[in-house]
Amino acid sequence: QVQLVESGGGSVQPGGSLRLSCEVSPSIYSRGCMAWFRQAPGKEREGVAALYTGGISKYYGDSVKERFTISQDNARNLIYLQMNSLKPEDTAMYYCAAENGVCWPRSNGFPESTDFDSWGTGTQVTVSS
Repeated sequence: QVQLVESGGGSVQPGGSLRLSCEVSPSIYSRGCMAWFRQAPGKEREGVAALYTGGISKYYGDSVKERFTISQDNARNLIYLQMNSLKPEDTAMYYCAAENGVCWPRSNGFPESTDFDSWGTGTQVTVSS
């Protein structure tokens, strides 16, 4: 069973930075699409960043491009989300998600959340002064 465990959330002032981590079961890490999604209260789930662990392609949601960076640590089966220049509108629960296989970006340049069959329980990020 694939397990995803997020960590690194917290409270930060606007303009600050946070780094989220997602520990992924080895069974899927070697060749899987890993992604970060977020959901704020009353809003739809939004794709943040994604990568295929077996390749080099990365995908970002429009609202986080140039500010957020997704990366991987193959030795530790970790997926990171480095978040810089945080804004109050980045406040949300952030979820790590995984699917076995390559990422399939849609016309908006990002995979659909329905592509992913494994999800973590989330880590809260709050950006406020």
